[in-house]
Amino acid sequence: MFTGIVSDVGEVLSVVPGGKEGDRRFVIRTRHDLKPIAIGASIACSGCCLTVTEKEGDRFTVEASGETLVKTHLGDWRDGMPINLELSLKLGDELGGHLVYGHVDGVGRIVSMTPEGGSVRFVFEAPPELARFIAPKGSIAVDGISLTVNEVSGDRFGVNIISHTQAVTTLGKAKVGQRVNLEVDMLARYVARLLEHEKA
Repeated sequence: MFTGIVSDVGEVLSVVPGGKEGDRRFVIRTRHDLKPIAIGASIACSGCCLTVTEKEGDRFTVEASGETLVKTHLGDWRDGMPINLELSLKLGDELGGHLVYGHVDGVGRIVSMTPEGGSVRFVFEAPPELARFIAPKGSIAVDGISLTVNEVSGDRFGVNIISHTQAVTTLGKAKVGQRVNLEVDMLARYVARLLEHEKA
């Protein structure tokens, strides 16, 4: 489990086919101290919970199944690409964002980026099946970043990204049209499910 507070922007060093057809292995460089991180530990990589299978020096290896590549934008990853990283929560850690599971619900895209004072107003488009879980003032994880939704219009939602967030995440170099991993707030899913049962 994670908080959506990015702790490092890593770099994809290599992308190689995995052991099974459609799988891929990623070698990622990080500034995190990898010594205390065990093989088998979870790291959120641009919002996707992946398992460390190897580590050496300042780099670690993770594997993604063909299913994961289809359901996320990991299939777009190339050598040199920056990605958001967050180590998994430990008991007693501060919960600075919101509870993020690292289970990507779908892939959205950046529709527009507009400077607004000291921040940038991002508008994202979500898949229709996810849009109903996104509400104004609610939480959402975009590429593993915990964000607060400002407004919703159809399948689109807007958030303001402050300069600090731009500086410490990949959103500082984002471009219009770029694909992003989305994880909706689990509480919103449960509320929607309860309402469905009440209507039935």
